[in-house]
Amino acid sequence: MNQDTTVSELYWKELKAEAAKTAAEEPLLRAALEKSVLTASGFDQALARVCSYSLANAIVGRTELYAMCMQAYESCPELLEDAACDMRAVIARDPASADSTVVPFLFLKGPHVLEIWRVAHWLWQQGRKPLARYVQCAISDVFGADIHPAAKIGRGIMLDHALGIVIGETAVVGDMVSMLHGVTLGGTGKVSGDRHPKVGRGVMIGAGAKVLGNIHIGEGAKIGAGSVVLDDVPPHTTVAGVPARSVGRPIEYMPSLGMDQTLHDDYCPAMRNKEIL
Repeated sequence: MNQDTTVSELYWKELKAEAAKTAAEEPLLRAALEKSVLTASGFDQALARVCSYSLANAIVGRTELYAMCMQAYESCPELLEDAACDMRAVIARDPASADSTVVPFLFLKGPHVLEIWRVAHWLWQQGRKPLARYVQCAISDVFGADIHPAAKIGRGIMLDHALGIVIGETAVVGDMVSMLHGVTLGGTGKVSGDRHPKVGRGVMIGAGAKVLGNIHIGEGAKIGAGSVVLDDVPPHTTVAGVPARSVGRPIEYMPSLGMDQTLHDDYCPAMRNKEIL
């Protein structure tokens, strides 16, 4: 990659090339690919089209939503870099994407939820809170995921399936985190203020896990499916159960990258994938 080429520019080039190839091979998808990707002038237009197509309804139409997204990308180009990193995370970690740039961009719920949420977060930061909450509600209605626009989420995130994911207002999610369907980053009651989990870089959270309260999940930790986590988790530690307790240490330095959801971890001091970070 040229030193001046951004992640989003490189991703856009790959996406457009694969979209053209797919359109030639599958005529039934040609119109969809042309509307979303092939006639777009750049990644910003393509992403805005996909987001607006997903959320448009009788209350707020596609044209208005598209303009809202484009305004966000023009004001904050970093959103496009975040989106490209998220898409690459799915390609690298999800076997269902089959090393395809088109599949996560057009067909997977997780990236759609995350990239539309990023626009809602931008709206929240601009003080446009009613519109941000509207987008939050629309995401919930369409995709079955509920992420507060005030939450803070890093880049290179994978929401696998995304259905049933709930992330509260004061939650913080670091870079390169992977979480599966049914995950909750929630509070423990009616306490106000800073009340949601802080999740470190490279954490993997299994399906149905509930992480509750203003607790810290350390970098490179792994949370087993169906666990209820009520206390801090040290870095590079595997926890599981109800309530969750330590059951070992992950093989990998960043479990989110390997997506190994078994709990039979065999800790190695070198810890796989550390060298690529």
